[in-house]
Amino acid sequence: MLIKLISGFLPSLENDIASVRILRLAFGTAASLWFSQAVAWNMSFIAPVMTMFMLAVPIPAPNLKGGIVFVAALVLSLLAGMLLLPRILYQPMVGLLLLVLALYWSFYFTAKGGSAIIGTFLTVGIAMSTAVGTVSIDGAIMAIEGVFYGAVAGISFVWIAHAFIPDSLAAAGPPKPVAKPPAPPPPPDLSVARWNAFRSLAIVLPIAVWFLMSSASAAFVPVMIKVASMGQQASNDATRVAGRSLIMSTVIGGVGAIIGWQILRIVPTLSVYTLLIALAALVAGPKIFKGKAMHPEAGTWSYGYLTMIVILAPAVLDSAGGAAAGAKFVERLIMFAGTTIYAVLAVFVFDAFRPRRFSQGPT
Repeated sequence: MLIKLISGFLPSLENDIASVRILRLAFGTAASLWFSQAVAWNMSFIAPVMTMFMLAVPIPAPNLKGGIVFVAALVLSLLAGMLLLPRILYQPMVGLLLLVLALYWSFYFTAKGGSAIIGTFLTVGIAMSTAVGTVSIDGAIMAIEGVFYGAVAGISFVWIAHAFIPDSLAAAGPPKPVAKPPAPPPPPDLSVARWNAFRSLAIVLPIAVWFLMSSASAAFVPVMIKVASMGQQASNDATRVAGRSLIMSTVIGGVGAIIGWQILRIVPTLSVYTLLIALAALVAGPKIFKGKAMHPEAGTWSYGYLTMIVILAPAVLDSAGGAAAGAKFVERLIMFAGTTIYAVLAVFVFDAFRPRRFSQGPT
């Protein structure tokens, strides 16, 4: 019944593969959020974040082995961060050096052509577990448990979304002549990849160290997710492109979160919350998918959608717990704005010393 309903709706969206992916992104992310909020476990907003990451790229649903790999990458990165804690707590300089190496490797993995999804999970896991663990080991263990449940739920809803809205719903179109297989891409320039990894490290490390020294770092896990994603977002872009993308993604997500928060203050129901997340995906989707591939501004809008979720979801949880949700919402907005301004400045300052041989085009 649902598939027939979807099939009837798709023609109004031109019934192409991009429209199918947009609708799947909206359905999967919203359903994942509804389930995680209904279950209400710790760190429940991780589930829609993971679902969104997987559905915001034009790839088929991962098989069981692939799903296990994605979940394992996130959980193992959290455990790796926990292994750094004894050195950070009792041998701070050694611990800081190990943290630098771990974060650098997570950026280098993406910069040299690795999966951006896995790279982001690695960065988020390392930064989150070390920051929370320096405040409370029990809190870090609870965070790992919550992230594990969220990751399993998130990947499950990726499979559900692909099952209900498969690529086969798109119109096949006229047959195309058989073309020669494209030439394999040239191997990445490892010197450029290393430089880009160092630039991402310059964005994330100072903020990660600040969280390490803060006694309230456990309350700002969403900000850590945003900061880690900014490092990955800037890993392969030229200076001007990276700066603009960082600013625009924060503005898009911040505006979306403010609008959603004001609506939820009037109608504070899970159904409205779920519909808002789905509507946001439908608005951002045409800027994420275009034709059979990605829109030129896909990175900006997908990270903007991520920003909206990680600002809004914890605020809703604060409200459910009876906390001063409005004040915390504004506080997170200010922190997101501050970290974005720093990230843009870090990109421009770092690239001012960039050797010509590492240039990627116009800055």
